Amino acid sequence: MSESINSATPANVEALVGEFCQDLQRLRDEIGKMMVGQDEVIEGVIISLLGGGHVLLEGVPGLGKTMLVRTLSECIHAQFSRIQFTPDLMPADCLGTNMIVEDDNGKHFEFQRGPIFTNILLADEINRATPKTQSALLEAMQESSVTIGKTTHKLDAPFFVMATQNPLEMEGTYPLPEAQLDRFFFKLNVTFPDRTALHTILDRTTSEDVPKPEVVMEKERLLDMKDLVRRVPLSRNVQDYAVRVLQATHPDTSDATDLTKKYMRYGASPRGVQAMILAAKIRSLLEGRYAVAIDDVRHVALPALRHRVLLNFEGEAEGINPDELLKDILNKVPEAI
Repeated sequence: MSESINSATPANVEALVGEFCQDLQRLRDEIGKMMVGQDEVIEGVIISLLGGGHVLLEGVPGLGKTMLVRTLSECIHAQFSRIQFTPDLMPADCLGTNMIVEDDNGKHFEFQRGPIFTNILLADEINRATPKTQSALLEAMQESSVTIGKTTHKLDAPFFVMATQNPLEMEGTYPLPEAQLDRFFFKLNVTFPDRTALHTILDRTTSEDVPKPEVVMEKERLLDMKDLVRRVPLSRNVQDYAVRVLQATHPDTSDATDLTKKYMRYGASPRGVQAMILAAKIRSLLEGRYAVAIDDVRHVALPALRHRVLLNFEGEAEGINPDELLKDILNKVPEAI
């Protein structure tokens, strides 16, 4: 598949996009068997995976965040690990450490891999670990490698981190620093399901016929699909719109809105617009198009930027939700200038 993608011509691009959509729809449907009423979250996780990024899931306990991660790994036949973050968790508990072992050649040091050496990692309640342990993930999330001592160990592709945090119970937590938040491709809010979804959840989990996810693609196919994403064309005016949205999050720029100037201390980093562009490309493919539209950028702007902006004291004091400021920006930034 990768060879056909790399040599794709306009004549067979339509077939590649159609195949991409079919595979993604099968993946979405299979995950949907296990996680009900969270279509936007499922889409956001898949977009982040294809974009080569990581996801921060925020929601109260019991909404199926762990189920989502485990189901995704089973559907793409990938290795899965879970780390429960607690205040006493140490970096070596995640990354691994050099251990003294004894064999026929005598005693020597041997690196024992930690749970981070996997394809899909669930970092459960990541904000309960100390900053020292949180920062241990930075190299892995950015470079897909782990350095112990003077030796760097590469992680297998794909490497995908899904971190969760509870927005209600903040006692005994350590808020994620901006540098680590910026490593997350998307921040997704997992909302409480409605009545219809709750009935479906009960029907599937309290009866004899409990659904089980099936493998719908191999992880190698996923890597091929990531290659196709990078080849989606992007017009200069769509890219310029994304850049102006990013600039509008900074209160000291000419594109800043009145609300940005009043409540924002600092806007999103260039990683924010990179995430918007890649996510918009994936969204266009999901819609069966091989070109990015401005509406694609609007669709992905909130999850790509909400965790990358900083409110000032006034915004914090008035309880302003970053989504409100971002929606105001999307409404006021013109499509073209």
